[in-house]
Amino acid sequence: MNANGNPVKIEISDLTMAFGSFVVMRDINAKVREAEIFIIMGGSGCGKSTLLRHMIGLKRPAKGDILYNGQSFWHATEEARQEKLRNFGVLFQSGALWSSMTLEENVGLPLGEYTELSPAEIQEVARLKLALVGLKGFEGFYPAEISGGMCKRAGLARAMALDPDILFFDEPSAGLDPISSRNLDELILQLRDSLGATFVVVTHELQSIFAIGDNSVFLDTNTRTMRAQGNPRELLQNSTDPYVREFLTRGQPAGERTITA
Repeated sequence: MNANGNPVKIEISDLTMAFGSFVVMRDINAKVREAEIFIIMGGSGCGKSTLLRHMIGLKRPAKGDILYNGQSFWHATEEARQEKLRNFGVLFQSGALWSSMTLEENVGLPLGEYTELSPAEIQEVARLKLALVGLKGFEGFYPAEISGGMCKRAGLARAMALDPDILFFDEPSAGLDPISSRNLDELILQLRDSLGATFVVVTHELQSIFAIGDNSVFLDTNTRTMRAQGNPRELLQNSTDPYVREFLTRGQPAGERTITA
């Protein structure tokens, strides 16, 4: 799906992130279009997850703002922010599933909290979401009884429980073997195409970056600001910035680079 002609869904405007007097990143500007998979990338400690936390309302910017559908998030009222948050789905690194609950109960949790659906309706929706991520038949399993990749998919099902417009993923491939990671990438692409949702993904995994990324921002620890923005494949081909090229090639000679679509 080509999202280039779609309306802007998210705009990061002159954002500065800081902890007290320590500035993590400054002057971040980026636009994310509807039904786009937007990658937040960069080396360890550059502030990728911190930017995600700013986007989902867990950390207030030192400066700047984030706009959703043209409306300010951080200058809005608390009530308006809470309303926006209900349109977000979040998948954290660990999957963050409750170990004492079955997969069906985990997925049904936000439905019970934020909707007026009956228990039978919640069960039906939870089973549908699990089926969407390939976990039909595992509804009664506990997180400890399934693999890490299946836990990530269950976490994704829960993130989709309330039919959000935007899904945020923090290092979704962390801890997964290459095959499970590739399967998760393919699932993200399928869901983007079938649901039309917008995805924001924090990752440093090159295979995932090239496989799913429509757009990206590269955060640089040295300059403490964004160093590049654009389609990762185009950045690989066209960027003349040595830091960006080093990250996207991992120092490999041109003849040894591989891009997985």
